Amino acid sequence: MERFILSLDQGTTSSRAILFDHEGRIRAMVQEEFTQYYPKPGWVEHDPRDIWRCQLKTGRLAIEQLGIRAEQIAAVGVTNQRETTIVWEKESGQPVYPAIVWQCRRTAGMIDKLVEEGWSEKIKAKTGLIPDAYFSASKIAWILENVDGAREKAEHGELLFGTVDTWLIWNLTGVHVTDYTNASRTMLYNIHERCWDDELLDLFRIPRSMLPEVKPSSCVYGMTKPFWFGGEIPVAGAAGDQQAALFGQCCFQPGEVKSTYGTGGFMLMNTGRQAVASQSGLLTTMAASLGDEPEYALEGSVFVSGAVVQWLRDELRILDASPDSEYFAVKAKDNGGVYMVPAFTGIGAPYWNQYARGMIVGLTRSTSKAQIVRAALEAIAYQTADVCEAMEKDSGLDLMSIQVDGGASKNDFLMQFQSDVLNAVVCRPACVETTAMGAAFLAGLAVGFWENKEEIKQLWSVDALFRPQISADKRSELLDDWHLAVECALRWGNAKRERTGK
Repeated sequence: MERFILSLDQGTTSSRAILFDHEGRIRAMVQEEFTQYYPKPGWVEHDPRDIWRCQLKTGRLAIEQLGIRAEQIAAVGVTNQRETTIVWEKESGQPVYPAIVWQCRRTAGMIDKLVEEGWSEKIKAKTGLIPDAYFSASKIAWILENVDGAREKAEHGELLFGTVDTWLIWNLTGVHVTDYTNASRTMLYNIHERCWDDELLDLFRIPRSMLPEVKPSSCVYGMTKPFWFGGEIPVAGAAGDQQAALFGQCCFQPGEVKSTYGTGGFMLMNTGRQAVASQSGLLTTMAASLGDEPEYALEGSVFVSGAVVQWLRDELRILDASPDSEYFAVKAKDNGGVYMVPAFTGIGAPYWNQYARGMIVGLTRSTSKAQIVRAALEAIAYQTADVCEAMEKDSGLDLMSIQVDGGASKNDFLMQFQSDVLNAVVCRPACVETTAMGAAFLAGLAVGFWENKEEIKQLWSVDALFRPQISADKRSELLDDWHLAVECALRWGNAKRERTGK
């Protein structure tokens, strides 16, 4: 009887389910987008029930697509959009408020106050993170302070918190648990002592009873309830999407790097057992690992990557479909001096400015639709180049190649331009669904579906290599102009904040 791993990949704009066979091949895949809510400028929400329904539906449809039974699924792996915050009633399972998405900036003022009070270094020393509204802590605090009755219920042990992995696993199994990688993105978890930090819990006034148990990324968390998939299946792997992608790319050795192009953009470098403190605006985070001894990574987080193409499609309506962006970018021949800074929700690494806002600069009467589309794709690559430069400074390594994945990595124009501005080889694997693959590997290793890392490394293969094709002078000119555009976005945000206080 052939057996499979079911990977549940819950992303910011869609949920997908993928069934992998023992050779690491995708045998079935189902994806469905769900609704995004923007109740106020800078606010981003999801309905947690939509997340659960959508993810369950895709899992069931993938099983149906392949025509298999529950007993043929060796394990379930879960990977998820990180930092997104859900609080629900322990008894009823009903969310008390919509999920506050990682992109949401509503708590920027709360973070500013902490910075002014001198908490930055202590938070960074404990969690590896730079204080920002991006992370879960201030989102939980906002819910407890602003939802009627939430504070009282939480203090009586009646509410549970979870990032999306916890919410899915709780619905699947009834177990309240998370893994090291997701815990390390809350700004409440001490990544060195491996525990929820009492001082930070007190700072944000969050009761410990709300928090899930923290376990390794590869272990059996619980069994699915029989009615979800037609039988009990062990849920045996969990990791935040970026750490799952690092594992799925088989970046097991210190110094190995991957860059994911999803809704946001994320570059991670494996640093092994050493938690490297960044001096260049990067984050220190926990990597997906197999045992109780954790591994670490340096991370550069870009808030808006592939989401800028969705914006062109859904808000500006100058694209019918996201893949059309490659056609227009090639058609443009050059950017015509146009640069786009997609700081729709502030700007992340290495700048970390909560108040920066999006900019399109260099427009002239002859600027075309194609050049605006090209500028959007180029912005994805420029942001990654900034992160790469910071990573080289922190690590002391010259990154001669990076491994890429995520939906936008299928865009050949973007990958070639990325190689050009990085002056490095860009390696795209045969399977770009490495986030889901990482979750599958973690789950499969926990139940013996695969024996060890060496076995799964044999399953990884290359689809395409992109090599630099522009001169050093041209590269320098492009990056200099990009940095001028970023400076405009930063100055706009800072000046508006000083004038209006928001």
